[in-house]
Amino acid sequence: MSAFVVAVDGPAGSGKSSVSKSAARFLGYAYLDTGAAYRAVTWHVLHSGADLASEQSIVAALDSFDYSCATDPDAVVFRVGEVDVTDAIRGDDVTSAVSTVARIPAVRSHVNGVFHRIIATTEKPGIIVEGRDITTVVAPDAPVRVLLTASEEARAARRAAELPAADSGVVSRPRTDDTAAALKARDAADAKVSEFMVAADGVTTLDSTNLSYDETIAALVGLITAGKSHG
Repeated sequence: MSAFVVAVDGPAGSGKSSVSKSAARFLGYAYLDTGAAYRAVTWHVLHSGADLASEQSIVAALDSFDYSCATDPDAVVFRVGEVDVTDAIRGDDVTSAVSTVARIPAVRSHVNGVFHRIIATTEKPGIIVEGRDITTVVAPDAPVRVLLTASEEARAARRAAELPAADSGVVSRPRTDDTAAALKARDAADAKVSEFMVAADGVTTLDSTNLSYDETIAALVGLITAGKSHG
């Protein structure tokens, strides 16, 4: 029996990763962080010696890209070959290069194939897949498709709160402004290769601007439960 698929899209800082992971944990579902796969392929490209200025060189590195991940929301691990890259893919070198790699159509096509394999082989009763283009490209036929979003101000404040605290323990206004600028730049770069700010036809928008973290999880779980009952 195939797993019940939930597709979740959303802009940077919307909380889609943490909310999706918590909802998967609550429901006993698998959890697939698609953004991690793009970071993993970027890590692989950097460590394979590919030239980031050459699309052909980056695409050639895909031939040796062997990616796997654990989809247990309580034990998410990412590997390239035998190497555990769970921590390495969050490094500054990967962060600064991931947009360059992810924008290449051949990379997106290759990684989407990886996602389809993971979705098809999960042993859990359901799987929550989150990232970009999930509701329209990766899993357009998912019975539950959600755009999780929030205002730019709310997303910046939440992302700033995740950063290491300053000596005073207070998040300063300039720091929040810097985070807002970084989010805006990230959204602008990602918007060149995917649409994630406006819900496509049949996709439910979940705006968490005025919701707490727990309320957002409950809202997503509610949408999934409703989707199952109508399936």
